[in-house]
Amino acid sequence: MSNVFSFTGTIGRDAEVRYAQSGLAVLNFTVANNIGFGDKQQTLWIRVALFGKRAEGSLKDYLKKGQQVFVSGELTQSEYKANDGTTKTSLELNANIIDLIGKKNESGSQPQQNYQSSGAREHAPARQAPGNDNSDAPYDDDIPF
Repeated sequence: MSNVFSFTGTIGRDAEVRYAQSGLAVLNFTVANNIGFGDKQQTLWIRVALFGKRAEGSLKDYLKKGQQVFVSGELTQSEYKANDGTTKTSLELNANIIDLIGKKNESGSQPQQNYQSSGAREHAPARQAPGNDNSDAPYDDDIPF
């Protein structure tokens, strides 16, 4: 069984890198995701963590408050007692993929990489010129299907 949760949202505070007692690097940031419509719209806050060598790279320099991101990974839910004694729920995502989307960060540039569990690799989304649907491209009779 697979637990994969993917979503887009806006970073709520700048990313931080911390180190566990074992020396493992952990990159943490929070992402706001709006759910619902109109008067019933709510903001869902999800804590995101990226572990290991990928957490030590320059990605934290791009994960700034207000940056829009696509995140995918394993979602967990935990409960805790708040200061007022009520029980609260926290959503946490162990990230496998982090893509910067939407507006650019303050430096005006975005890296052309996405960060996946197998390491970073080049990411170039396929884009087509507006209004060009290749409908006037020549038909190739040699295609076997």
